[in-house]
Amino acid sequence: MTAYDQLKIARHPKRITSRGVIKQLFPDFLELHGDRQFKDDVSIIGGIASFKGHTVTIIAQEKGIDTEDKIKHNFGMPHPEGYRKALRLMKQAEKFKRPIITFIDTPGAYPGVGAEARGQAQAIANNLKEMMGLKTPVIVVVLSEGGSGGALAIGVGDVILMFEHAIYSVLSPEGFASILYKDAKRAPEAAELMKITSNIIDEIIKEGPGLHENLEIGLSQLTQELEKQLESLTRKPIKRLLISRYEKFRKMGTILERVSDESTN
Repeated sequence: MTAYDQLKIARHPKRITSRGVIKQLFPDFLELHGDRQFKDDVSIIGGIASFKGHTVTIIAQEKGIDTEDKIKHNFGMPHPEGYRKALRLMKQAEKFKRPIITFIDTPGAYPGVGAEARGQAQAIANNLKEMMGLKTPVIVVVLSEGGSGGALAIGVGDVILMFEHAIYSVLSPEGFASILYKDAKRAPEAAELMKITSNIIDEIIKEGPGLHENLEIGLSQLTQELEKQLESLTRKPIKRLLISRYEKFRKMGTILERVSDESTN
């Protein structure tokens, strides 16, 4: 299977979205709204739920299901108020010592003029900084598509999980092809170069043929992994948790090389 084949599965129109996962795994989910500054951005949904004996805060990017729903949710591309809402709920979770579970599913943050004028870059940067220091466990799940800083703005966590056919990249293959080749039609070629299926994550959630064909496999695997990680992370002292989180991200991109004695002779 090529990288672009993986991308097509991640974007399959029948693939479950964040709302579907929440409905299946967190039936008592109580949604909370608004960033307390501008408006409620429905590209990001968040709230409180219970899971296996834990009260948790859920933050999720939502793409929508049909055309009308996708337009309503801006195709999963959050505005700055969406990221500010997410951070507001994360700080609330920290205050009440609730673990946080985030679901990434976005091609990237919305690049419109209004979003930029309202501080899109600042909102993303602030989330990165604040999430690094949240004094509560954070579990990140890449559900389908994780694109650029728009994904990373809710992607700083103690454990990063990723579904088997999900993709995580610095840019969409179409955007990459447009920049590098001046031709978005060369996206399949770009996808291979970008290595969109090879990421620095902690666990891969098996999903069999895909979440669009068989939900049971993926959701069962996700349930088991979330339960395991919650039990482990909630037992960890907060100070140790923060040190481990910082070190985890600090080491990303570090390359260790050793020159053998033979090569120096």
